[in-house]
Amino acid sequence: MVFIGCLAIKMDYSGPVVSFAFGFAVFLVILLSRRFSGAHINPAVSIAFTVTGQIERRLLLAYIVAQLGGGLCAAIIIGEYGATEFSTSYSNGIMIEVIITFLLMFGIYLTIWQTDSDAYVAVAVGSIVSLLAFYFGQYTGASMNPARTFGPNIVSSALNQIPIYLISTVIGALIAAILAKKLNKSYQS
Repeated sequence: MVFIGCLAIKMDYSGPVVSFAFGFAVFLVILLSRRFSGAHINPAVSIAFTVTGQIERRLLLAYIVAQLGGGLCAAIIIGEYGATEFSTSYSNGIMIEVIITFLLMFGIYLTIWQTDSDAYVAVAVGSIVSLLAFYFGQYTGASMNPARTFGPNIVSSALNQIPIYLISTVIGALIAAILAKKLNKSYQS
């Protein structure tokens, strides 16, 4: 995802094309790897899935290390393009990242509750990423993913932003996980 999305930024494509590139990358990863690995490219999503039981706790650290490492490798290849930064106040930026990560994660839950089709999940989640990136990218870069921020920000030396994105995206995903657990218990009752 970092490679395709940040390459679109490097190529100086318009905002809609960059948004589509990130969503298309997510679509491809889900379509090609979901049945083998769960298509986990986002530490915030993996943390939420650990809370709701889709990932074993003992595997979480390995997932996160691989995700951050993949984001960093892709960013090294692309160069200093795609670092995430706020073009709004910190409070607004944090709020946006919490909300859009919540929307992404809850959209993932709603999708997987309806179907196990790799193609459908890929289209739905890729579309969610594209739309959220399109509408909110101008304010925060629409990270929704600590690995998406980690690699490009390390390569671009924008290190002070990394903890803000890490915390806000994880909070958004955890809120979605807590809500999903409550709703899932309601459905089982």
